[in-house]
Amino acid sequence: MKTPARLLIAALVFAGSFATAQAGPKVLVKTSQGDITIELNEEKAPETVKNFLAYVNEGFFDNTVFHRVIKDFMIQGGGFALKEDGTIEQKATKAPIQNEAKNGLKNKKGTIAMARTGDPHSATAQFFINHSDNDNLDFPSFDGWGYAVFGEVVSGIEVVDKIAALPTGVKTLKARAGESLREAPMEDVPNENVVIQSIKVVTE
Repeated sequence: MKTPARLLIAALVFAGSFATAQAGPKVLVKTSQGDITIELNEEKAPETVKNFLAYVNEGFFDNTVFHRVIKDFMIQGGGFALKEDGTIEQKATKAPIQNEAKNGLKNKKGTIAMARTGDPHSATAQFFINHSDNDNLDFPSFDGWGYAVFGEVVSGIEVVDKIAALPTGVKTLKARAGESLREAPMEDVPNENVVIQSIKVVTE
């Protein structure tokens, strides 16, 4: 029995879509709890990935911590540095970026997204890894925007699970208000510091 020409063409086009698909750059997140590899989606979130890689290439994330951890929700980090005296201090950042949450990517477990304030376009360096399918964070979410996903964990999801399961409590961190720092109690901070030792590009 001969395969109809139109089905053969469709099959070739379908197969070709896989052949032409290109993986995005990958970064290795080395933490005190283990390694996590994340593939970034520069096709769907070009400005977010560009911003994130700029911080990566400057070593901005070295010796920062996951400062907010909520099991079955997310683990958040990238903005607070662990100082030599043991204090945790928020770092100064570049200008905020435009929210790319309309890109069609969903806040599924294992995806990485930008953290922000109530202003949809306030994301700078802080990010979070979803520890659950957080559909409520997807565009348009509760504020007409949502939270921009820009990649996903491809290796080390067990490390994310391990971090998410750590005991947390209230700690006093040094938060940034403009150019000044002030001590502020924060909830959901791991009792044992979870340090991001480095984030480096491993493939492009």
